[in-house]
Amino acid sequence: MRDDPSRDDGINQTVATQPVEQHDENAGASLRLVPWAALSDPESIRSWDALAACAIEPNPFLESCYLLPSLRLLSDQTEVNLLRLDISGELAGMLPIARPSHYYRYPFPHLSNWLHPNMFCGAPLVAAGSEGAFWQALLRWADQNAGTALFLHLRDLPLDGPLYTALLDVCSQQRRQCEVVQREERAMLASNLSPEAYWDASMSAKKRKELRRQANRLADEGAVSFTRRTDADGLDQWTQDFLRLEQAGWKGEAGSALASAPATATLFAESLAGAAARGRLERLTLSLEGRPIAMLATFLSPPGAFSFKTAFDERFARFSPGVLLQRENLAILGNPDIAWTDSCAAADHPMIDHIWRERREIGRLSIAIGGAARRFAFRQLVRHETRQGSGR
Repeated sequence: MRDDPSRDDGINQTVATQPVEQHDENAGASLRLVPWAALSDPESIRSWDALAACAIEPNPFLESCYLLPSLRLLSDQTEVNLLRLDISGELAGMLPIARPSHYYRYPFPHLSNWLHPNMFCGAPLVAAGSEGAFWQALLRWADQNAGTALFLHLRDLPLDGPLYTALLDVCSQQRRQCEVVQREERAMLASNLSPEAYWDASMSAKKRKELRRQANRLADEGAVSFTRRTDADGLDQWTQDFLRLEQAGWKGEAGSALASAPATATLFAESLAGAAARGRLERLTLSLEGRPIAMLATFLSPPGAFSFKTAFDERFARFSPGVLLQRENLAILGNPDIAWTDSCAAADHPMIDHIWRERREIGRLSIAIGGAARRFAFRQLVRHETRQGSGR
């Protein structure tokens, strides 16, 4: 749902692209570091999509239809490889990995999961039941291939799910230091209430009355309609309408709209097309006289969903079209395949935080790797960071 210009990978150091294989005897698993292009063939994509369908925690930003175009279009400033876990010949885990030379503004080389500003979840894709084996293999690989890296840094990991729990268990068993160095809460939709009951519980009677007035005034301007689609019909036109709508607003003026750069506009179009082809995209549109004035693209990754991008026509701001669209979006509460929706919004978002009442905790973690000397240095760094706050 957001653009976050504060994200800065600080990545400019390359890593070797030759596969490096480590074996986990306890789990019967093998972990390999491979060039991402090696997984772009149809057979690999089918295995990747099968992994996404059985992942212990969903993450559409690491699915093939989003990560592959992201890497092709946006990884030109660094060398990004994929760590893949195979168990009994089946793909069981996936994480894009890089070697940043700076830790935010500090010259501390480290290992990190790779994200760009339009990726709102950093959780690895891991098959259900393989989360312990994945973390064991990943940490063993990091110990043995640390190079100049001082530690492992994982960004935007949900702190409320089984992946984080499994990571803490593995680190505890190994007596390995693992620290949450930054955390935030963002709006989440997760309720057994009906859309109508949820709306009534979230908004005061006064606010609901005001929104009804705005909806009536908007209807005075012409025919108002809502359209919800989960297929690919008309997707190309819908995508172009969205890009124009977003570009015409404050994001376009700030240079942060998707259409402000050819790479992000192409990523948006390709990722929506890929998700729609897999039945994992929902498009919601508020139209006035057949012209879109508010739009929302949501990735469906059962049992979760992710509100990827939203835009509205700022010429109609007095009618609160974004809020009216979110009122209609509460219908997702009736989807039996979706238990929760991540807003992908910044913490304390001025609009969605007042509608969605649940919160999802997201953290940035730093983890000790390597031998005694490296871990001693890490303890000093993380002690200073956690004492002083992020201060980046």
